[in-house]
Amino acid sequence: MAQDREKIIVHTSIIGIIANIALAIFKAITGLLSHSIAIVLDAVNNTTDALSSVVTIIGTKLAGKPADKKHPFGHGRAEYITALVIAVIILYAGITSLVESVKKIITPSEPEYKPLSLIIVAVAVVVKIALGLFVKARGKRVNSDSLVASGQDALMDSIISVSTLVAAAVFLIFGISLEAYLGVIISFMIIKAGVEILRETLSKILGERIDASIAHAIKRTVVSADPEIRGAFDLVLNNYGPDKHIGSVHIEVPDTWTADKIDAVARKISAEVYEKHNVAMAAIGIYSINTKDNSAAHIRSQVSKIVHEHKDILQMHGFYLDEEKKEMRFDIIVSFDSPDMKKVYDHVVSDVREAFPDYTIEVQFDTDISD
Repeated sequence: MAQDREKIIVHTSIIGIIANIALAIFKAITGLLSHSIAIVLDAVNNTTDALSSVVTIIGTKLAGKPADKKHPFGHGRAEYITALVIAVIILYAGITSLVESVKKIITPSEPEYKPLSLIIVAVAVVVKIALGLFVKARGKRVNSDSLVASGQDALMDSIISVSTLVAAAVFLIFGISLEAYLGVIISFMIIKAGVEILRETLSKILGERIDASIAHAIKRTVVSADPEIRGAFDLVLNNYGPDKHIGSVHIEVPDTWTADKIDAVARKISAEVYEKHNVAMAAIGIYSINTKDNSAAHIRSQVSKIVHEHKDILQMHGFYLDEEKKEMRFDIIVSFDSPDMKKVYDHVVSDVREAFPDYTIEVQFDTDISD
């Protein structure tokens, strides 16, 4: 599966390289002959697209290297570094284009449009739209940020080429040259695309929240492993590259389960989550549920009511009561929207201790990691 993904990315990138180099050559010649800064900048943009595809191939090859002693989780994050490099290339192209466009505004030159040059630009629009849709679709299919970014960039290029045609039409009809000013607009569009890719990639490197649909699907798989599992909580997925996740989760199970039973169910959960979601479960924690103490359910209900009186509490789970030792433990999830999460936690603990002064209260402070 990983090899198929790599082949698709490399094959798609090669198609992009060939198409962009061909477009860059034709546009560069056309732009120079017609003295059109906008067409020349469009050619430069195609060149950076081709270079981005080369970087994508290199990054994909690096990411596909097997795990080793120094990198036991593989090299998947190399794809994010690739996306960063692509973003820098795009930003450099945008800034360079902006400088050249400003120079043309200061010292303008009149363009000389010819039918052949406009035909080439029109054909480039069609090619870029087709290439953009193709690359973006394949990127989404194999979950490749680099391909999706390249596809989106190609669609943006088609808009740039259309604006070049509009500028040519304005000049031919009204004799007004918008070349240099259009170059400035194109430059800002290129810079904007680079900044967006950079921001999205940095966000993934920092670590993003798990997609809600994925979190819910994994939790459903976990709970379905055994009818006695009452719930799945605290799901954490560590990202080591696209489609490469290592996770952990807590499950609520009856306090009558033996170590043998827990071991068997944990193994089953790990196997099913990997098979269905391609996520390797590194740890499965256990919350025990009272089954022998009839008063536990009533006290849990009282504690839950006290906890949820605080509006920034999203959930309470993992409740267990040891009546013999007079001990009570549970976890609470505090919303990130809370102005002071620690203060909310302290209030909850204080209120529960006040309601149950005879008990030792142990409350775990959880954050809103996943839906």
